Amino acid sequence: MSLPITEITDRVVSHALALGLFETVNEAEPKNAPGTGLTCAVWAERIGFVRSSGLASGSARLVFTVRIYSNINAAPAEAIDPELLNAVDQLFAAYSADFTLGDLVRHVDLLGAYGVPLEAVAGYLLVEGGEYRVMTIVLPLIVNDLWTEGEEA
Repeated sequence: MSLPITEITDRVVSHALALGLFETVNEAEPKNAPGTGLTCAVWAERIGFVRSSGLASGSARLVFTVRIYSNINAAPAEAIDPELLNAVDQLFAAYSADFTLGDLVRHVDLLGAYGVPLEAVAGYLLVEGGEYRVMTIVLPLIVNDLWTEGEEA
């Protein structure tokens, strides 16, 4: 079996799209400035083996970054953080409810049994000369039985 990265990425993107909150949802880290409304980007950040696998195959921890952007000059300024937090809240609810992403993964590692848990961190980011308020979500996924383990010679 191999990693169904396209299907998993599509599922993560579809959760964001289904919320109806975002002007756009990109399937990669943006190289250009996001739009003027609330936007979102999704990309795989890292992958590694976990200490949990089948009898003859390895399982993986696949970590996605889901970043939400709002232009720092959006008005009213006091609405920016609540809007971002609302989007994070709705995404967390979606990830918790679809715990296996439609049976594509063993589970979303909500509590961080294999590393960093599902979390979001606020910050600021400069993109093409524009400043954005961002919430960066770490979305850890555990995927079973990806790679066959060989026998030693």
